[in-house]
Amino acid sequence: MSLLVVGSVALDSIETPTHSRERILGGSATYFAYSASFFTPVRLVGVVGEDFPDEHVVLLRGRNIDTAGLHVVKGGKTFFWKGKYQPNMNDRETLEVELNVFGDFRPQLPESFRQSDFLFLANGSPVTQMSVLEQAIDPQLIVADTMDLWIREQHSELMALLKRVDGLVMNDSEARLLTNDENLVAAGHKILKLGPRFVVIKKGEHGAMFFSAHETYVLPAYPTQRVVDPTGAGDSFAGGMMGYLASQGNFEPKTLKEAMAYGILVASYTVEDFSLDRLQNIGRADLDSRLVQFRKMLSF
Repeated sequence: MSLLVVGSVALDSIETPTHSRERILGGSATYFAYSASFFTPVRLVGVVGEDFPDEHVVLLRGRNIDTAGLHVVKGGKTFFWKGKYQPNMNDRETLEVELNVFGDFRPQLPESFRQSDFLFLANGSPVTQMSVLEQAIDPQLIVADTMDLWIREQHSELMALLKRVDGLVMNDSEARLLTNDENLVAAGHKILKLGPRFVVIKKGEHGAMFFSAHETYVLPAYPTQRVVDPTGAGDSFAGGMMGYLASQGNFEPKTLKEAMAYGILVASYTVEDFSLDRLQNIGRADLDSRLVQFRKMLSF
């Protein structure tokens, strides 16, 4: 099944308690697409400036990621984010944000992308996400991500979007904000009533929770000892999950649970180095090996 992601492609500067890196490859669509490419070909739609290094495009194309939808704005600058992580590696401070060409991002799907079977709307304005839906032709599965900014600033637009998607992915603080409920189990069920057929609430180092009309469960994070840079972990999770679903061609309950596990495992590798560095040094066999360990960890 074909898989399309629409979202940000960025350059990041990151400070951690022990290391720092300048202007490395980042962005929600970037992490998603690379992670999904372990399982299936991916179609990517995003926007960058002329300052975006050609080597990054070559890297993506080398992973069977179709970049026909990656628009380069002449004379423009790529979306830039600079952040600093606290010693616990969970809390971070945004030091600088330059939206640049991403501030005027109006996604236009190439004709060959419009009939994608599986569609992921990476974090962005619900108005922009809705515009993508208007261009897509009969996708079988639509999943969206969102964040606190849109919950606060474009609430009514987000509510309209939720009626159009099959799945929603968000973190625990966003779920609490959206529902005004501190209990995540209650929050997950409240979000289901807003429209999605299933909801995934990411809990960072504590894994992820799944909600549908038929089942609720929690999968823990994989206990990696080496956390170098948590940036992109959530997008990697979504990419692993959606990539596996597309490879299986369905989103039945069993497949969804397996997809959740693969998403967690891809994210566990992402945090072990900056940007896509760790993911570039593993293959599908590494994920499958870690899945065996994950299964043993969960059985008793």
